[in-house]
Amino acid sequence: MKLVKSLLLGSAAGLIAVGGAQAADLPVKAKAVEYVKICSLYGAGFYYIPGTDTCIKLGGYLRAEVALNTNSDFSGQLTSNNGARNRLTNYYTMRAREDLNIDTRTATEYGVVRTFFDGVFSWTTGNYAGTGSATGTTAYSSTLALNTSGTPALVGSAVNGTDGATSGGSLGVYYAFIQFAGFTMGKAVSQFDAPWTNYPGNNFDSLVGGSGTVTGVNQFTYTADFGQGVTASFSAEDATAYYQAGNLNMTGATAAGMIGGSYGSNAIGGSRSPNLVGMVRVDQAWGLFQASVAAHDNHVAYYGATEPTGHPDDKWGWAVQLALSIKNIPTGAGDVINIQGVYTDGASRYNFQNLSGGSYSMFGSASNGSYQSVGFAIAPDTVFTTGSQQETVKTWGFRGAYTHNWDPYWNTAIYGAYAQAQFGSQAKTALCGATGTGGVFGGLAGVTACNPDFAIAQLGLITRWTPVKNLTFSADVNWTHLDQKYSGDVAYVGAGTTAKPAAVYQLKDQDTITLLLRAQRNW
Repeated sequence: MKLVKSLLLGSAAGLIAVGGAQAADLPVKAKAVEYVKICSLYGAGFYYIPGTDTCIKLGGYLRAEVALNTNSDFSGQLTSNNGARNRLTNYYTMRAREDLNIDTRTATEYGVVRTFFDGVFSWTTGNYAGTGSATGTTAYSSTLALNTSGTPALVGSAVNGTDGATSGGSLGVYYAFIQFAGFTMGKAVSQFDAPWTNYPGNNFDSLVGGSGTVTGVNQFTYTADFGQGVTASFSAEDATAYYQAGNLNMTGATAAGMIGGSYGSNAIGGSRSPNLVGMVRVDQAWGLFQASVAAHDNHVAYYGATEPTGHPDDKWGWAVQLALSIKNIPTGAGDVINIQGVYTDGASRYNFQNLSGGSYSMFGSASNGSYQSVGFAIAPDTVFTTGSQQETVKTWGFRGAYTHNWDPYWNTAIYGAYAQAQFGSQAKTALCGATGTGGVFGGLAGVTACNPDFAIAQLGLITRWTPVKNLTFSADVNWTHLDQKYSGDVAYVGAGTTAKPAAVYQLKDQDTITLLLRAQRNW
């Protein structure tokens, strides 16, 4: 009996020991891992990338808009089939766009290392242009781009996709830069620009009167921070994409080309020097003040098709701009006045910025019995004739806006702009003759005044409604006036692209109105 009892007790002890060992081998519930951790160092919306000390923030917007009375969502009826204002001109242009930006920041012993990327995916209404065929054939284009002279030009095809996109779809890279120890390297807003770029209070993209690289420009910049809101920057910026308004050889100018908004053959040479930009800015509670200067190298290719034809020497142009923002004005909380003024000499893009184009060929009704009227102009950087040196084009202008907040949900801004271009004696002699009655255009029958100088005036009104945070609906109406200095009548040979016939046209100032309706959700 004792033996049996001992065996039972021993077996029980062994089972308990085995059970204890098995229980010890069971996995213990681990502490939850914090995969996404808030980074409060750089403001709301930043998170640590798991496993690193780098913070990241995602942002962007989705936009749907329609521009009425234009072939372009960013401009008015200024040139080509857009300025023809006939059956080739759109009554509306629609666009849908998604913007995505990625902001990363890492604290180091040298300061914060920042990278920023902003890209857009867009779908935009296309255009139809005439081909000049006897059967009235037209050709579709999915985009309206700017060529090297600043003249809007139709590109691409819905059939062969030569614009690199399918139908009206496109991909754009706005910003892609690194900031470290005071340096900015990559594609960012120009240091010359006012903080509001093209938008002192508007949505309309095509304001003259100042610079505006809203989609960024490649640059290498150093910014010094002196404290108390005072900063200064020196920058070397790529001139090729957004700052070449044209170096025109007027030897190739024709009357028909001038009416189309071109005063000769564009002869821009290869890249030699970036634009050199300096900027000083003061940010205070009352607003800000900024002064900017820029130097632009005009480098031309050849007078003719080959090297032995020769070439003009390089000609440096320059620009200066002042910008002022006044906040906390007594008309209401958040109300602001933004104004800027600019002067350029051989650097016209700092006044007639990239999205404003700087080339005009606008048709309208006649008041003297002619078939129609036409107004045309262009603002290149320089002009020359074969065998001569470059002559700079001088411009000046301003833009500004006053924004009033009616309440937390509604605000209205009134805005305007003005820019004037002035040509020198070489240009006026070649195009109009020494007395205004000769040259390419001035000697034509019916022309009573010939002068390539011109001005653009713009006035607009925008109202925004934000019913909930980060969702805004807006209506922006803009009037653009071309004040050109030609008068009389001219026999125009016509153009197939715009479907304009050979006829007599009255030389006359032109006006156009555009309404931009937009819905935008920021995130």
